[in-house]
Amino acid sequence: MAETFGVRLKERVGELGPLCVGIDPSRELLDAWGRPDDVEGLEFFALSVLEATLGVAAVIKPQVAFFERMGSGGFRVLERLLSDARDADVMVIADAKRGDFSLSNVGYAEAWLHDDAPLAADALTVSPYLGVDALAPLVDAARASGRGIFVLSATSNPEGRVIQEARTHGVRVQEAVLARVRELNADDDGLGSVGVVLGATREGPDFDLSTLGGPYLVPGVGAQGAGPGDVARLFERRVNDSIVVNVGRAILRAGPDARGLRDAARRWRDDLREVL
Repeated sequence: MAETFGVRLKERVGELGPLCVGIDPSRELLDAWGRPDDVEGLEFFALSVLEATLGVAAVIKPQVAFFERMGSGGFRVLERLLSDARDADVMVIADAKRGDFSLSNVGYAEAWLHDDAPLAADALTVSPYLGVDALAPLVDAARASGRGIFVLSATSNPEGRVIQEARTHGVRVQEAVLARVRELNADDDGLGSVGVVLGATREGPDFDLSTLGGPYLVPGVGAQGAGPGDVARLFERRVNDSIVVNVGRAILRAGPDARGLRDAARRWRDDLREVL
């Protein structure tokens, strides 16, 4: 079995800090950069962010929706971004939020978590709402290849609360997801392959976060209103070696100037290091 994604991520965070830079080439941001909302603009944006944040961010996180909206041309750009990131030894979380019943998840695993896949990433965000156990093909593929998945638990958008805070058998759904992920990681040595998404805009769950056995991806920081202090409040310094904090628009708005992007990324990295 390959070294777990969690162990690899922990080493990277220890070296570079907890910053994850979101690559979100929306129409709004492309316009702000003075670039056309087309495949050429998409490619310039994505590769510029990758280059500007080398050696600063522990991870990049392309939002797949902004590539997918341009069809095959968008996926070509995403494939190049993933390839260039691998060549530069940059870890990538593909924010695709895939998840279906188990047979379809075999296909998603082949697309995102196999070594020979054009879209192979270090980790993939996944939705548990057809059942955490339905994600088994993704868990198995991640373990076999040294990759990871991040299961949505408590997301940063307020609309998610109506489902994630609903109770089943007396337990909130978000805590049920955390508990099941903890069980999955019990089979791994060291920090496991299965992480969770836990928004910094949310209150801490009724769950001991230090027991998850896997990494955390923390969105909601920057443009969505949360800051480093909210991340510190959420985790209380208990699991700082297994957290990556995503910052997207708050950094991306400093572009297209490469120095502006790099300086913004450094500021966020340093501020997050200080509290974690």
